[in-house]
Amino acid sequence: MSMHIGLIGGGNITETHARAARAIPSLNLAAIYGTNAANVERLCREHGGRPYQDLEAFLAHRPMDLVMIGSPSGLHAAEGIAAAELGLHVLTEKPIDITTARADALIQATKQSHVKLGVIFQDRVKPDIQRLKRWIEEGMLGKLLFVDARVKWYRPPEYYGKSKWRGTLELDGGGALMNQGVHTVDLLLWLLGEVTRVQARTSASWHKIESEDTATAILEFANGALGTLHATTAAYPGYPRRVEITGSEGTVILEHDRIIAADLRTPPADLESNTTVDTNASASSAAVTDVRGHQAILQDFLRAIELDTTPLCDGSQGRKSIALIEAIYRAARQSAGSVAP
Repeated sequence: MSMHIGLIGGGNITETHARAARAIPSLNLAAIYGTNAANVERLCREHGGRPYQDLEAFLAHRPMDLVMIGSPSGLHAAEGIAAAELGLHVLTEKPIDITTARADALIQATKQSHVKLGVIFQDRVKPDIQRLKRWIEEGMLGKLLFVDARVKWYRPPEYYGKSKWRGTLELDGGGALMNQGVHTVDLLLWLLGEVTRVQARTSASWHKIESEDTATAILEFANGALGTLHATTAAYPGYPRRVEITGSEGTVILEHDRIIAADLRTPPADLESNTTVDTNASASSAAVTDVRGHQAILQDFLRAIELDTTPLCDGSQGRKSIALIEAIYRAARQSAGSVAP
């Protein structure tokens, strides 16, 4: 079934969305909306579609069946609600928005309009991460005991200084945790389940921004596992994300979204020796060079529309990472005045 998509944003991630959309033969790029006229016109010249600087006019463009949102995080819900009210399906970049209240409003709007809502967490479709999830579900790691997640990335001062929204509370909703770390928060919840208790600290250690460039949290999961989460954009020159999960039957280590170690008492049948490194430069750059993850998420979303099924990450799933980040921020504020004995 052929469909028509509109893109909202006009920045770097919209370039990724356009490339992902063009890679799907059954999908036609209808229009692109953004406030930067030069960027939007360039994207349309290179990828197709009609350029718009007016959101209302863009949403009225037909034929168009769905929108893919890549605007600043704090605009996701408002733009998604406007699209849903006109009968358009909504696929939004992470995070779903910057508060659970806004996420709830978007979820409700899509339900009332009987359209699909999906959130782009492309890590969920990466082969080794899916393999690890299967191992956990099959009990290969035994009782889950501990997880250590590190997002020690680097963004230069101009990443924030030249942006009107990054690092702001109004449109970014936070910093290293809400923007960069949210992928790992979603991953931990997807792999290990709900978190019941949080302790945390955050700080703007190096960048001159309203929000945090460094965050650390201790997590207690409903299944009894404990975890630590570190997220920063101040770790020069930037290092691959690393997630280590230990259970009673062994430990698995992810780095660059690949399984680099699987020391399990009973090795799984699909255990592979794989040292190939993903070349995605997210540790030191915001640009997404490999669009395969976004393409897979988009294809999954199109299937959900066609078959009336649930997307891999729907609104309620996407909300969970924001709820946990809100809890981490609350815990950090509450502990800010504590003094060690």
